[in-house]
Amino acid sequence: MYDLDNRAAQDTGYLFEPILAHSIGGIPVSAQKSPIKRHTDAQKGRQVDCIRGSRAYEFKLRVTRASSGQGRWKEERDFPADCHRSGYEPVLVVLDPTPNPKLDELCDEFRKYGGHAYIGDEAWKHLESEAGTTMAVFLEKYVRGPLTALMEFADNIPYDLTLQYRDTNVIISIGEEQLIIDRSQAGVQTDKEAPPLPDDVADDLPGMS
Repeated sequence: MYDLDNRAAQDTGYLFEPILAHSIGGIPVSAQKSPIKRHTDAQKGRQVDCIRGSRAYEFKLRVTRASSGQGRWKEERDFPADCHRSGYEPVLVVLDPTPNPKLDELCDEFRKYGGHAYIGDEAWKHLESEAGTTMAVFLEKYVRGPLTALMEFADNIPYDLTLQYRDTNVIISIGEEQLIIDRSQAGVQTDKEAPPLPDDVADDLPGMS
């Protein structure tokens, strides 16, 4: 799914990014409060997964070849440059070492601007060393352990995953189990408006900016 839909990787990452940030003694920062400014507009800040001291971290479960638009990819590549210009050391942490050209390109950008890139086992070792003895145990038990178990389980499932679009339904099947998503109401306007979000919503929802 990661290779088909970049958003699948992003949404999964949102669950773990704040946990990783706090585990190593850092904090996630919204765009509104970020010390990392965009080189294209110094009045705008950049959302950062974790800031710890003079380091600005970008956490990723995996860098995929899925299309996320040229604009979005440029945003990814600009992150280390923006960190460097703002006086921070950019650090890339990618938990899944699956190789692809985009991962190599991103690592080169971080190193180009005086940063570091930790991939796979090296990523986990870095996180555990930064977290300290107690929090390293927490990361192993509640983050790395469950992720590893999930991936091993997925690799050994004796069923195929199939995706279908039929009439107005999206059908996702694994073995005899099915999830049917009705898309017939997509784009339909209603009279009821959703309540406005609070001004500080970005402080509590990772990935919001």
